[in-house]
Amino acid sequence: MIDYQPLYNLLLDAKADSWVKLLPQQINSAFELAKHGTLSHWQSVIEAMPPLVTTHRLLDTGAVEIGQASDLSEEDRLKLESQLKELHPWRKGPYDLFNIHIDTEWRSDWKWDRLKSHISPLNHRLVLDVGCGNGYHCWRMLGAGAKMVVGIDPLLLNVLQFQVIRRLYGEAPVYVLPLGIEDLPYGLKVFDTVFSMGVLYHRRSPIDHLMELRDCLKAGGELVLETLVIDGGLGEVLLPEERYAKMRNVWFLPSCDTLISWLKRCGFQNIRLVDVSSTTVEEQRSTEWMQFHSLKDFLSAENHQLTCEGLPAPKRAIIVANTI
Repeated sequence: MIDYQPLYNLLLDAKADSWVKLLPQQINSAFELAKHGTLSHWQSVIEAMPPLVTTHRLLDTGAVEIGQASDLSEEDRLKLESQLKELHPWRKGPYDLFNIHIDTEWRSDWKWDRLKSHISPLNHRLVLDVGCGNGYHCWRMLGAGAKMVVGIDPLLLNVLQFQVIRRLYGEAPVYVLPLGIEDLPYGLKVFDTVFSMGVLYHRRSPIDHLMELRDCLKAGGELVLETLVIDGGLGEVLLPEERYAKMRNVWFLPSCDTLISWLKRCGFQNIRLVDVSSTTVEEQRSTEWMQFHSLKDFLSAENHQLTCEGLPAPKRAIIVANTI
């Protein structure tokens, strides 16, 4: 069981009393067994994992590394691997856990490599990662010197995968909470850096999302925004009629100029477009640890520059901006 008291204490120090009052009930409510049919199974898998101790922890490498092969017997290693696979699908990573390589759907380290030299140093910063998945980037943020990292993601499997990683790592100032950004109280303004990566295009109102992100930041804080974009000029936006790359929950894909104009309208300043990259089938793919369909199944078989619906294939931009 995770001890959230250090998180509460830091939030109280940061004058986030309103959220501390809500958080215990929010967490308890998310983990009510009646709300999720598979939750009890996932929890039993985690509880059955052997207690493991290691001094090997690396958070500044492509794969988050915890433990070595010599830390446990081959029998325990095989058992741990089987238990980790019970938490399929693993989408964000990769991880190396006691010589078990979790080859996740996404090479999330590639995204980190694209942005890490463009952001302000995370040393001693309180960081929020919105839509963090299982917390892979949260660990990389801690490895980059963050004082504390809070990830939020409403999908319980992602939160439980994080809890497994944290249990193997040991106590750390990193938390992934089973929440969406709409669950955070208005007027929070406590984080030095806020990341929103792969979230904006899932929101029905991108402007509201940008305002929510701004509301989480201190004055002068930094937003790191990564989202799907299209080629085009100011004012151009793609709104898929139905699905985009077989996803129903994709709404607005702006051009980079349009996205920058949205950020300006929402009160951000010092806006920098630092990367634009097409997503490849090497970066997002099916693996032993994520056996469902992935990007190659969502693209046109005849032309990988188009989705299977005939829309522009995924292209992602990273923008860094500051609050006033």
